[in-house]
Amino acid sequence: MNKAEIRAYFDHHASGWDERMIRSQHKIDAILDAAGVYRGSRVLDVACGTGVLFEDYLARGAEQIVGVDLSPEMVSIARRKFPQSHITVQCADIETVQFETDFDSCVIYNALPHFMDPAYLVTHLSAFIRPGGRLCIAHSMSREALIRHHSGSAMGISKPLPDLDVLCAMIEPYFYCHTAISDDEKVIVAGIRR
Repeated sequence: MNKAEIRAYFDHHASGWDERMIRSQHKIDAILDAAGVYRGSRVLDVACGTGVLFEDYLARGAEQIVGVDLSPEMVSIARRKFPQSHITVQCADIETVQFETDFDSCVIYNALPHFMDPAYLVTHLSAFIRPGGRLCIAHSMSREALIRHHSGSAMGISKPLPDLDVLCAMIEPYFYCHTAISDDEKVIVAGIRR
């Protein structure tokens, strides 16, 4: 698994991404509640893709949305869909990006298996989340379903999602873990910045 392969995979699938997206509002609401996205929030969306959650952030009154994705094609679509001045979409490697501001909420939605070193990612992101701000790692399917899903064409660009205990332990050095859910339909691990 390397970043060039990941970029190429998502570039290839970008044009039909939104049409294949299956949305479940009650899952998204649970994720954004755990992430603490409310009116006035400054939100960092990691591996934002085509901006699949941007409408949800806007509906909650987010003040600023910054999306970062490795795929130029995904970023191009997100920028076309969301030209608002308070939404910024960067084509970059989130593991090397530096920000001049801090965020109230950081969301990693349906993306963690595509990071080679998730613990490093959490460490890097922790520097940009204000004390009391939140980090949320979430998937809109169960861990088992996600592993099956990635056993197809995405096998070479993903790793199995860690168990809930491992995810909680991964964020604990920087975040107080307040939500840990792994059920038949979703995985959500979220913490408050220490």
